[in-house]
Amino acid sequence: MVLKRPPEPKWLGARWVPPATVALCLVPLAVLIGQALTGALFPNPIEALVRGLGDWTLRLLLLTLAITPARRLTGWTRLVRLRRTIGLITFAYAVLHVLAYVGLDQAFHLPTLWADITKRAFIILGMVSFAILAVLAATSPKAVVRRLGGRRWRRLHRLIYPAAILGVIHHAMMVRAGWGTAGEHAVILALLLVLRLPKPRLAGVFGGRGGAEG
Repeated sequence: MVLKRPPEPKWLGARWVPPATVALCLVPLAVLIGQALTGALFPNPIEALVRGLGDWTLRLLLLTLAITPARRLTGWTRLVRLRRTIGLITFAYAVLHVLAYVGLDQAFHLPTLWADITKRAFIILGMVSFAILAVLAATSPKAVVRRLGGRRWRRLHRLIYPAAILGVIHHAMMVRAGWGTAGEHAVILALLLVLRLPKPRLAGVFGGRGGAEG
């Protein structure tokens, strides 16, 4: 039995959807700032802020990766226009995460920062992931897409996959508290990577032919 796809909601094409998406994505940041100002992050507010920003960077990165599978499953093509918006907000969270670590936690003291980076491997993984996200953000404007050409741009932006993998490993090594949210993020990422496979490969993963056999 073939399930009928639900019709695409008309409101997805409305002008208010992108700014509303931005507003929703900024709610966690507002909550973190409010908690920091009211002392709710006690007893270690700096560490809580750094980790909170990192957690939301990873969640938004996974949400960005989920858009293409969601479009393929539902046929809602207008979802794609939100991918760039959420991706750029993800990078903004990543910038704040790094600034909170370098500025608040390490006080911009380079010797201490270098010692911390070389001592803890998960920080190196996080920095590599951040560098990849920086490249993707810098090449997201339409003018850059035209200059690179669609094929080269798409090939470059496949780097989002290793960035996400490194981000999940970075988080798992940092928390060191068993399965928890780190395991949940890993499972979600694995599922998203499978769903983003081309249709013939996806059918092979689930043991079917062209998706006709279940």
